Amino acid sequence: MKHLKILIFLLTIGVGFTKSHAQPIRFKTSSVSFTDKKEDGSWNEWSEFVPANVLITLDPKKDLILVNSAEVQSFKIKAYGEIQDTDEVNIVPFECMDNKFSKCTIFIITKKKENNRMQIYINYNEVKFVYNVYNG
Repeated sequence: MKHLKILIFLLTIGVGFTKSHAQPIRFKTSSVSFTDKKEDGSWNEWSEFVPANVLITLDPKKDLILVNSAEVQSFKIKAYGEIQDTDEVNIVPFECMDNKFSKCTIFIITKKKENNRMQIYINYNEVKFVYNVYNG
């Protein structure tokens, strides 16, 4: 079931893929933004995007997402969420645990009506990051 969801995702973004030989998918980032939670539980405004030249790798064989920033972050995929695919957006969710054992949700989002612009969200309980990405 995991590999079928990845297959659907890959077909959506136009990357070659075979079910029997899942290759890692690499994304390059162009910029990053973040937000954090206020004391009342609501979210602050997103920060301005700042340039970020980072490689993000999704490895479905190893159930792993790597963010190769200054401090490498690894996210073990614990569960593959249900893909949401509409005329406007394709959302591929992953329930993960990072290398510091914190739970988070990662979303790969393709905005179809914006020239298939892609973003990767890393959402924790208290902070969220969003990377603008393209296939590398």
